[in-house]
Amino acid sequence: MQIRDLPYADPGVPDVRSGSRFLLWLGRNQLGGQVKALLWGLLLQLGIAGLPLGVGVAVQAVVDRDGGRLGLAAGLLVGCGLAIAVGDTMLHRVAVTNWITAAARVQQLLSRKTAELGSVLTRRVAAGEVVSVSTGDVEKIGWFVEALSRFAAAALSLLIVCVALVVYQPALGVVVAIGVPVLALAVLPLLPRATRRADVQREKAGKATELASDTVAGLRVLRGIGGEELFLGRYRAASQEVRRAAVHSARMWALIAGIQVLLPGVLLIVVVAYGARLALDGRITVGELVTVYGAVALTHHPMRNFEEIAMAFSFSRPSAKRAARVLALTRTATTTGAAGEEREATGDLYDPMTGLVAPAGRFTAVVCGDPDVAGRLADRLGGHPADRDEEHTSVLLGGVPLDELPLAAARTAVLVQDKDPVLLSGTLRELLDVPSSGAVRAEDALAAAQCGDVLDALAQASVDTDGDPMRTRITERGRSLSGGQRQRLALARSLVTDPEVLVLDEPTSAVDSHTESRVADGIARLRDGGTTVVLASSPLLLDRADRVVLVHEGQAVAVGTHRELLAKEPRYRAVVTRETDEELAAADGRLPDIDTDELEALEGETA
Repeated sequence: MQIRDLPYADPGVPDVRSGSRFLLWLGRNQLGGQVKALLWGLLLQLGIAGLPLGVGVAVQAVVDRDGGRLGLAAGLLVGCGLAIAVGDTMLHRVAVTNWITAAARVQQLLSRKTAELGSVLTRRVAAGEVVSVSTGDVEKIGWFVEALSRFAAAALSLLIVCVALVVYQPALGVVVAIGVPVLALAVLPLLPRATRRADVQREKAGKATELASDTVAGLRVLRGIGGEELFLGRYRAASQEVRRAAVHSARMWALIAGIQVLLPGVLLIVVVAYGARLALDGRITVGELVTVYGAVALTHHPMRNFEEIAMAFSFSRPSAKRAARVLALTRTATTTGAAGEEREATGDLYDPMTGLVAPAGRFTAVVCGDPDVAGRLADRLGGHPADRDEEHTSVLLGGVPLDELPLAAARTAVLVQDKDPVLLSGTLRELLDVPSSGAVRAEDALAAAQCGDVLDALAQASVDTDGDPMRTRITERGRSLSGGQRQRLALARSLVTDPEVLVLDEPTSAVDSHTESRVADGIARLRDGGTTVVLASSPLLLDRADRVVLVHEGQAVAVGTHRELLAKEPRYRAVVTRETDEELAAADGRLPDIDTDELEALEGETA
């Protein structure tokens, strides 16, 4: 895989059982690049290892006054120099390719998972953690994948050097062959402690990133209530914790680096002292001593890769663990396949968990009382359980479980607009350029969502589009707009798609009552004949609905029109009119029995 071939046509199905398994899966999927890096790394390391041999031969040739051997030594040194130049250049090229392609694979996997889960992702994983995984963690994962082949080349070259020295000069070669493994394994007892300190640092850094992300997202609200200094103090404290953890971790890595410098020096002293005695005794030549000395002195180059791979693994393992946790999230607990592709999903929308029925072609309003319950219900209606650990029964559309439909088919059939929709940066025309049935024009959707004032504001803000609001750029997340304006633009975008089933979670919570009334009329008019479910508690919206369902303690307990439920259902009246318990008791004396006849009839029809 080359950089020019990115992105991957298919990044594959990752092994997310653990962070280590995920790293191993990444390495296996880049086997070709790893082998190339290994071969170029061997060329580099063996070129470096060959330099002492050339120098030793040259020294001995001078001692023996042998011009032919001196020329041979010069040729050997030139060959080693060429090997080092070519090997280093190509190793760097292949290693960077491995790093970038591994990072790109992880980013594609995260993007695919984000597209699969939608807004449910940030309900299962903190937004700051998602940001951390998709930025810093991706870099560290790529670092480990890139360093793995260089470490393998260094380890293999050290093995070759040790064997060669034993053959070349057994007396000194045995000392080196014993000393080098000791050098490589000396820091092993320190790695668990260094890894734990690195994990603590990464955890604190992730929390600080999450706090920063949440603070920026709510900056307008914080300014409104004067809470900037409070959150600034919290972030400052979190930053200091990260700094202390980083210093604590750096001390251990500094100790490891110091050992990696000290022990080779000790080995070098031992080799020189022992070799000098052998040379004085005439058991080895001066050239052989120089060769062994040079080989030992240059072991620090491959040994650096041992320290690097330890650091790379220590820092990438928690990053891979976080990435695996995100990638392990699933849309549903059931499987999809060809059988789901052949089934046509159309008809009533039915949620077995709550007993909610939204008849096809009608405007159904749902009153929950608890916004969190309403949010989870909206996710479930879209085929996304709010909690991956909860027992999940799929929502049925025309008797077909949404879980058994392919993701594209399920999203075409049911569109859920979250209560806090996101506007991406770009022009208004690009914002409304979404996959749709083509039956609803952008102008009609904007009119139904009462976006006239938004268009006027965008036209006035335009400086180079001749006052055309459709060509005016909207800032990231629509921060230049008010909350009500963002909400109505998001509603217009949902109306343009014209899905078979449209689920809106509090679509008018940020607008005034006059605008809300007109928006309710616009939704009812534009969605006439389509299945629409609105989760709200506003009387203006509820009064426009064909039918209203009250969900109490996770179950649909009453069905009727807004006026009927207002007259006969105290719990409904308590949510919609905000009556207190004392007022309810004074008005009714007691709670009436639950009218479930219509619910049972609807459930029988759905079954």
